[in-house]
Amino acid sequence: MSMSLTSLRQQLFNVVDQVIATGIPAEISRNGHIVKIVLADEKSKLDNLVEHDCIVGDPEALIDLSLHEWDEEKAL
Repeated sequence: MSMSLTSLRQQLFNVVDQVIATGIPAEISRNGHIVKIVLADEKSKLDNLVEHDCIVGDPEALIDLSLHEWDEEKAL
């Protein structure tokens, strides 16, 4: 979408809402220059994770850890 600055002024909120909804940048021309309104990259939810030291004991002991097989009859 390309428009003049005057047109943008008249419909700024609609243009921003459309960029948010579609992700398509809006181009504004002014004195031979083009300016874009773009949707900034959203932060990944994984960026909010905080590292935790959650292994209690020696991590090397987990390498040879063996688990027993599930016995359905005993579980009932």
